[in-house]
Amino acid sequence: MAREELKLENQLCFPLYTCSRAITRAYGPLLEKADLTYTQYITMMALWEYGPTSVKELGCRLLLDSGTLTPLLKKLEARGLITRERDPKDERRLVVSLTDEGKALEDVVADVPAQMACNVSLSPEEGMQLGALLGKILMSFTEDSE
Repeated sequence: MAREELKLENQLCFPLYTCSRAITRAYGPLLEKADLTYTQYITMMALWEYGPTSVKELGCRLLLDSGTLTPLLKKLEARGLITRERDPKDERRLVVSLTDEGKALEDVVADVPAQMACNVSLSPEEGMQLGALLGKILMSFTEDSE
């Protein structure tokens, strides 16, 4: 018999993990029209929100390491959605910018957040509370890694 402290039902990590996987999977059909993966989608969202951004800044915003981000950016660039260029003021800095096609894709996926909200059985207030709690958990881990 498993120890009480080792039962899945008593773990915070297990529902977080399974919920994350379920939500990411639910995005799949919604993003098909844009031919984006979930990770590509959040990358595009960051670029729509912040505009031209260095690869380093983008990685920090998305909490993605360069080993994940570099191939993702190469695929988006090959599709003509972004460009990656050296900053003329600092050659060490690689800046990611949206192309016109990348900017236009924002309109294609504009309804995705509302569609996802319909899939989640939380009120807007509960969603805000959950987001705040998840942010608090995340901060406890990201502060240690800095």
